[in-house]
Amino acid sequence: MSPGQRLALVGASGAGKSTIASLILRLYETQQGAILIDDVSIRHYRRESLRRQIAIVLQTRFCSARPSGRTSRTENPRRAMKRSCRRASSERRRIHSRTSRRLRRRHRRTRRDALGRASQRIAIARALIRDAPILILDEPMTGLDVESEAKVREALDRLMAGRTCLMITHDLQAIAHADQVLVIEAGEIIERGKHDELMACSGRYRQLYELNLQPSVLEVAG
Repeated sequence: MSPGQRLALVGASGAGKSTIASLILRLYETQQGAILIDDVSIRHYRRESLRRQIAIVLQTRFCSARPSGRTSRTENPRRAMKRSCRRASSERRRIHSRTSRRLRRRHRRTRRDALGRASQRIAIARALIRDAPILILDEPMTGLDVESEAKVREALDRLMAGRTCLMITHDLQAIAHADQVLVIEAGEIIERGKHDELMACSGRYRQLYELNLQPSVLEVAG
């Protein structure tokens, strides 16, 4: 891989993509083979010196919203008038409660998306300030909505310019212009090449790409 190129690692969850990034950072040591930077094994670099040359942008993480419970109550007043009034009052409270819950959920989604955009922009800003020649992107779009993803992608394009980039992603449409794509399965490289070359082979990469294009169950239901 030449300086300034973009290398993409793709594969199913648990295939070993993030483990490779950890090996580059020497969070783990290689048991066999070697990882070279400028034709020198990373074992010959001090960890601190090695990591100063690498900037990382990781995936966003959100706290899940708590599900709201719902209870119902059956009232049996003696008098019809009181029963009707109570029902009317109860219905008003339920309408107010449902509206409040909808507003709270909408607020949580809006706040979550805003936090996602902010956290990724902070991570990108830190990587820019670090100005390292090597950049590792590990699923940086996870958890973002479409609008947020477009803004973060634009910032990432500026960040990647002129840097050697290792991109780990499930979004295969985002790596169509990578200089090299490695398909990882069970910790091993089973396919390598450019996007067009791998699509023409009708192998594992093409299978993953076509699965990536299929709408999710939630999208179909929505």
